[in-house]
Amino acid sequence: MSDNTQDIIKEAAAAAAVGGSLFSTFDIIMLVILFGAAVWWLYSSRKESKKDDLLLSNYAIQPAGSIQVTENSFIKKLQSSGRSLVVFYGSQTGTGEEFAGRLAKEGIRYKMKGMVADPEECDMEELTKLRDIPNSLAVFCLATYGEGDPTDNAMDFIEWLKTDQDLSGLNYAVFGLGNKTYEHYNAVAIYVDKRLEELGASRVYEIGLGDDDANIEDDFITWKEKFWPSVCEKFNIESTGEEELTRQFRLVTHVPEELKPNEIFTGEIARLLSLQNQRPPYDAKNPFLAQVKVNRELHKGGDRSCLHIELDISNSNMRYEAGDHVAVYPINDSNLVDRLALLTGANLDEVFSLINTDHESTKKNPFPCPTSYRTALSHYIEITALPRTHILRELVEYCTDEEDKKRLLLMATNSQEGKALYQSFVVDACRNIVHILEDVKSCKPPLDHLCELLPRLQPRYYSISSSPKMYPDTVHVTAVVVKYKTPTGRVNKGVTTTWLAENKPEPGKPFPRVPVYIRKSQFRLPLQCQTPILMVGPGTGLAPFRGFLQERAHARANGKPVGDTILYFGCRHRDQDYIYQEELEEYEKNGDVILHTAFSRDQAQKVYVTHLLENNLDQIWDVLGKRNGHFYICGDAKNMAVDVRNIVIKAIMEKGERTEAEALQFIKKLESMKKYSSDVWS
Repeated sequence: MSDNTQDIIKEAAAAAAVGGSLFSTFDIIMLVILFGAAVWWLYSSRKESKKDDLLLSNYAIQPAGSIQVTENSFIKKLQSSGRSLVVFYGSQTGTGEEFAGRLAKEGIRYKMKGMVADPEECDMEELTKLRDIPNSLAVFCLATYGEGDPTDNAMDFIEWLKTDQDLSGLNYAVFGLGNKTYEHYNAVAIYVDKRLEELGASRVYEIGLGDDDANIEDDFITWKEKFWPSVCEKFNIESTGEEELTRQFRLVTHVPEELKPNEIFTGEIARLLSLQNQRPPYDAKNPFLAQVKVNRELHKGGDRSCLHIELDISNSNMRYEAGDHVAVYPINDSNLVDRLALLTGANLDEVFSLINTDHESTKKNPFPCPTSYRTALSHYIEITALPRTHILRELVEYCTDEEDKKRLLLMATNSQEGKALYQSFVVDACRNIVHILEDVKSCKPPLDHLCELLPRLQPRYYSISSSPKMYPDTVHVTAVVVKYKTPTGRVNKGVTTTWLAENKPEPGKPFPRVPVYIRKSQFRLPLQCQTPILMVGPGTGLAPFRGFLQERAHARANGKPVGDTILYFGCRHRDQDYIYQEELEEYEKNGDVILHTAFSRDQAQKVYVTHLLENNLDQIWDVLGKRNGHFYICGDAKNMAVDVRNIVIKAIMEKGERTEAEALQFIKKLESMKKYSSDVWS
């Protein structure tokens, strides 16, 4: 019996002694029995809860076959396989993982056998033991996304780095993947590079910073061309010379009778039959098949298309807040899939597996296997991305024409001529793998090798354009359908928006379904409804603010005091692409929003939201400087977000009477307090 139980019995007995008329001896006995039963029930239910938590914490989605316990000691793996190089990656879209794989593979040329490691799957405390392996080196390929955030798989590692550790004797190098249009350019890589040094580790070569807004492939190649000589100098080793082109995965072709239909992946992200037998929780490895209840056109004219889509998430147990993102797993255009099969002479219905030749790797397959080529190209492989130079280098081996060989080989080099040719032939011309095979006619690679080389198809993220206060069971998406003509005369289409545009509900037919999950965001309304907010969202940048407006209107309708809600919205033409016009004008009429609109092409002189903002510096300072309000931007990171930020700084300087240095300090403080927030893309 616990001390608490004994105390309560004593108190009950004391109460009986003091006021015998209130409680009889029988009453006291019954109370004690009832209390004991309650304690037993609480204790046993907590025990069961702990047991359930333990089961959940040990549960992991397995690709296929029997469940195995994965060894998370990268030190043991290095030692057992005679390796000294480990390349960790923090990757949200797959590029960081790809770069890590290329570095580990190149290590063989420098007598450093390497392995790729996901920090989320490793015991990162073992970094303190890496010095025990002679000539060992840890490289970190780390992406930064959002507002200077680490990728999901690097979060725990970053938190661990913040603790006191002794990393003396650890040799390291860092390459960052970022985008200069964002405020916190490569913040994660810069932090890790600095922090490792502070903890006593030795930097083998200076940090490399890749800019995805320019040419991150060029940045990476340029960095590693100098990185490897530094490694050679540090460990007194020499390059073996020519690079060795070796396959990372071996092909296994399955005969039809070898596998049952339910043993073949048909588009599942991780677990076999997970799309047929749905069970929560839903996340990146286990998306929910949401019904498309509404899919309508928002534009009233013009040659562009903007979709309003409503996804049903009832019965999913998924919850969202205004400002969150929804991730959508797309399917590639079937015409591109068929064309790629034709160019490689493959049978799309053939079932195959790609098996990692590195038995120590935790990544046994590049994507779920076994599967058919049709499924792989439709669900798992990014076939519309611009191929990076290492892919072109591998394609050289499959050319029969010498001129084709020379051209591809030149683009794969780090020479100025090679870089210029890659920029013009691939980047500027927007050629994907299908276009390259069409234009380099003697190149006939086997489809299984392309499946190994091409990056994994990633989910696309959209700012949710609804509030759960009004739409708890549906998530709304507002998306422009991407379609453009390239310099070669081809028409390129956005993977996800093109696919979504085709998924329209039809009377008498089941609702179309799309795999989705919710990604939480830091883009949040103030806790207090009466806090004033100012939002800048031209075009589809309006999406999260539609959710904000719904939430504030709902609060007002329920009698809560709501502060000023100011919105700056812009588009090309009032009568063509003014999305949600009726809703916004109704909100304005009801006093739910103070609306400023700019229609850039409705007059001879173009007018943008930035022009309107610049004419309202007093309003900006009133919200931010006088009334402790919040400021939000959503949309284009490269131009609009930068211009808006400069206007806010101007308002702080002119209306707040601050120097430029003080204004910059002021806006940085707002950012740190989440009072100046951006949800932008480039």
